[in-house]
Amino acid sequence: MTTLNPDARASLPWRKSSYSGANESQCVEVAPLATVGQDGIAVRDSKRPDGPIVQLGPTAFAAFIAHTQYAPAR
Repeated sequence: MTTLNPDARASLPWRKSSYSGANESQCVEVAPLATVGQDGIAVRDSKRPDGPIVQLGPTAFAAFIAHTQYAPAR
C-alpha cells in the first residue's frame, strides 16, 4: 500500500462507519481505497477529517473490526 497524495485523499468517498457507536464522540469514517486504485479500506477519526488516516488491507480491516466491535469503551 502506498501513501495517499492529497488529491487522492480528498477524492475518497468517506462515510460514517456502521460500527461507530451512538456516541458522536467515538465515530470513525471509512472509505474504500479501490476508488483510488488501491486495495483495502481507509479509516479516519470523524472529528479530525484532515488528521491522519490508517490504510488497512482487507484482512487487517476484518481483524480491526473483530477487535473493536467487542472492545469495551474507555
